[in-house]
Amino acid sequence: MKRFYDDVSIREVSASGGKADTQASGWQVTLDGRGLKTVKGTAQIVPSEPLANALAQEWADQGEDLDPATFPMRDMADYAIDVVAPDMAAVADKVVAYGDTDTLLYRADPDEPLYARQMEVWEPIVCDFEQREGIELVRVSGIIHRPQNEAALAKLRLRLGQQNPFALAGVELMTSLAASLVVGLTASETEQEADAIALWRAVCLEGEWQADLWGRDAEEEERRAKRQADFLKAREATRLAINPR
Repeated sequence: MKRFYDDVSIREVSASGGKADTQASGWQVTLDGRGLKTVKGTAQIVPSEPLANALAQEWADQGEDLDPATFPMRDMADYAIDVVAPDMAAVADKVVAYGDTDTLLYRADPDEPLYARQMEVWEPIVCDFEQREGIELVRVSGIIHRPQNEAALAKLRLRLGQQNPFALAGVELMTSLAASLVVGLTASETEQEADAIALWRAVCLEGEWQADLWGRDAEEEERRAKRQADFLKAREATRLAINPR
C-alpha cells in the first residue's frame, strides 16, 4: 500500500458516554488530523502518551510504501483493544495456563550436567519471582508433567486480571514466546532492556546448550533472533502501557 498521509501526530482524548458509542480516555495517533482505528473499527486509544508516541513513530518511519511487518506496536494495540479488553478473564486464563508447564520449572535429571546449569541460571529467577508474588512453584526433573499448586495459579490469574489490556497483551506475547509465565511477568517489570535480554537468554539456555554440543543451525539462529526481537518489542510496549508519562 502506498503512503496516503503526510502529517503524523498524537492527541489526548477524553472519555465519552453512551451505550452505543463509548470512547475511552487516553491518547490517539492521527494521520493528517484523522484519528486511527483498530482493524475492527474501534478508536485506537492507548493509555499513555509514551505508547502513543511509539505508535506514531511507526507511521512516521514509513517510506513511500507501507510495510505491514514494521507495525508491531500497532498490531499489539489492536489486539489489546479488539481481543483482550472485551474478555480480560479469558486472556488471563490463557496466560496463566503457561504457569503449569513453565519452561523454567522443568529441569533435566539431577545427574545430568545440564541440570547444574539450569539451577545456576533459572533457579534465581524463579526464587525472585516466588518472593515477589508470594507463591511457591513446583520444580520438575524429567519430562513427566506435575501440576502446579492451584492456589499459586489462582493468585497469578488474579494478578494478570488486574493489569490494563495493553499490559496483559504484552505479557501474553512475552509468555508465549518464552513458554514461561515466570519470564513473561518478570520481563514486564524490568526497568532496563539489558535485564530483559538476560531473561530471554535464560529461556534459550537449553537451545544454546544443544548448539554448543552439536553445532549451530543458521535457520534456527535466525528464528531465535526474530523471537528475541519480538520479545523485546512486546516488553517495550508493556512498559510504555503501564507508565502514564
